[in-house]
Amino acid sequence: LNGLISGSSVSNVVSGGIFTIPLMKKAGYGGIKAGAIETASSVNGQIMPPVMGAAAFLMVEYVGIPYSDIVRHAFLPAAISYISLFYIVHLEALKMGLRASASQRPRSLRERAIGWALGVSGTIAVCGLVYWIAIGAQALLGAAAPWVLAALLLALHVALLRVASRYPDLPQEIDIDNPVLPDTWPTVRAGLHFLIPIGVLIWCLMVEEMSPALSAFWATVTLVALMLTQRPLIALFRGTGMDGSWRKGFDEVVQGLNDGARNMIGIGIATATAGIIVGGITLTGLGFRMTDFVEVVSQGNVIAMLLFTAFVCLVLGLGVPTTANYILVASLMAPVVVELGAQSGLIIPLVAVHLFVFYFGIMGDITPPVGLASFAAAAISGEDPIRTGLQGSVYALRTVVLPFVFIFNPALLLIDVSGWFDLASVAVASTVASLAFAAATMAWFRERCRWWEVALLLLASFALFRPDFFMDRIAAPYAEAPASKIFEVARQLGEDERLAMIIEGTNIEGEQVRKTVGVQLGAPGDGRKRLQDAGITVVALGDQVQVANVRFGSRAKKSGFEPGWTIGGVLVPTDRPSAHWVYAPALLLVALLWWGQGRRA
Repeated sequence: LNGLISGSSVSNVVSGGIFTIPLMKKAGYGGIKAGAIETASSVNGQIMPPVMGAAAFLMVEYVGIPYSDIVRHAFLPAAISYISLFYIVHLEALKMGLRASASQRPRSLRERAIGWALGVSGTIAVCGLVYWIAIGAQALLGAAAPWVLAALLLALHVALLRVASRYPDLPQEIDIDNPVLPDTWPTVRAGLHFLIPIGVLIWCLMVEEMSPALSAFWATVTLVALMLTQRPLIALFRGTGMDGSWRKGFDEVVQGLNDGARNMIGIGIATATAGIIVGGITLTGLGFRMTDFVEVVSQGNVIAMLLFTAFVCLVLGLGVPTTANYILVASLMAPVVVELGAQSGLIIPLVAVHLFVFYFGIMGDITPPVGLASFAAAAISGEDPIRTGLQGSVYALRTVVLPFVFIFNPALLLIDVSGWFDLASVAVASTVASLAFAAATMAWFRERCRWWEVALLLLASFALFRPDFFMDRIAAPYAEAPASKIFEVARQLGEDERLAMIIEGTNIEGEQVRKTVGVQLGAPGDGRKRLQDAGITVVALGDQVQVANVRFGSRAKKSGFEPGWTIGGVLVPTDRPSAHWVYAPALLLVALLWWGQGRRA
């Protein structure tokens, strides 16, 4: 997870792999699998909110939605990707007959369950308390609220250091020859104060809605203050004397600033180079040529278009840091997916397109023959980098499949998900689907799978990931209404729901184009005003309804709306059964396979 803030998969492999790869080799995984696991987990750190290797901040500008929405959309795919990686590591251990590391104090299942339940519930309660205190301070104190919150933050920092002083310092190194798992909650309590800068960053971005640069500034100031004071205060609470603790804290700040500057040199150079490439693409019109090229290659087939786009993003991402990687693929390939998807009648949310190209861009760090993260892991493990990259690519399949899923099923990004029941259903079904897919790729569930069991696991995974595929065969998701109904339909849709429509017009090359587009509407109200707030001005000219204007930089503009085009029809959601009904037989199939393998074992 260090990769979510490092901005580089390679640096994440190097910083964490020097500990984890030798530990995994000692546990019995072997050098190739140990390097592949470290590579897959390090690359996944780039897709995990809230930072996503700094790509989340750029995505705000490219997609045109608030930072909080980026985090909300990106969290579930990243979380289930990590969960399935844990499961893959577990399956590898089962296949090789490995045993878990010893614990300092063995605990029963009941003790572990109670400990985790208390820890999770306590964390949620504390986060809620902090949130409501901050919101209340803003409402009651107005302009003085930042100073009061800063004082409360200082008090929290001192209190957490008081708690940390009661426990041994966290080890700076791991004893590879004698690895012992530390107790979970004492370890967590000893490092709770390290969460304060991350909390400040998220608060500034999501609550105060500051710019990414200003949010990072205040988080850095908080981190510097924490590093300067943590050692003296812990020494004070322990009564060991503060001799040299101030100096050590100052040296750590200087070393941290030095390391941060060194890490940013490579990212800055790569980002500047990416800017030159993007400028050349924009000025020469290569982007339009790329759309035509992909259309010719795919022959209008959406799956072929997505596969080719994924391949191009993979090539563009070879050896490029995360930030520059996203700039390249978002500028060159995201418009291609938006345009060709719309022409194929597929309504793809813009954030899904950008996450699609971003996922495949960073996969270039794993796949051979370049795969810099795989080479870094192989250098630590002493194994062949190509074989490490190939094994890492197998482990990464569970991440590779996710972009194709949320292109066709945006519910995975929590789009068009309403209510806690829908949220829980999507989260549980997607997690089980990812675990079933991981088991199929490893050909191991409770024991080695037969070929037909692998096929059934893939079928269950597909049904859980794409329940709409089966429901669309029973009832159409949309019914076409006359264009004259657009204001009425816009008025009737709920908050944050998408308005889909068919538009026709002449593109910049003089070709007549018909495509399906959608735009997310805001707060309920008059239909005409809701469209204007989304960036579209629509006028009725006799029997025709036209897009009179599309506001520059709006979500509508980035979603493919063009001024002067005619609206051919409005797509109204039909009253069909929920696609969640497909979950029941799919979950039953997974349960039967689990039960059957248990009997065979």
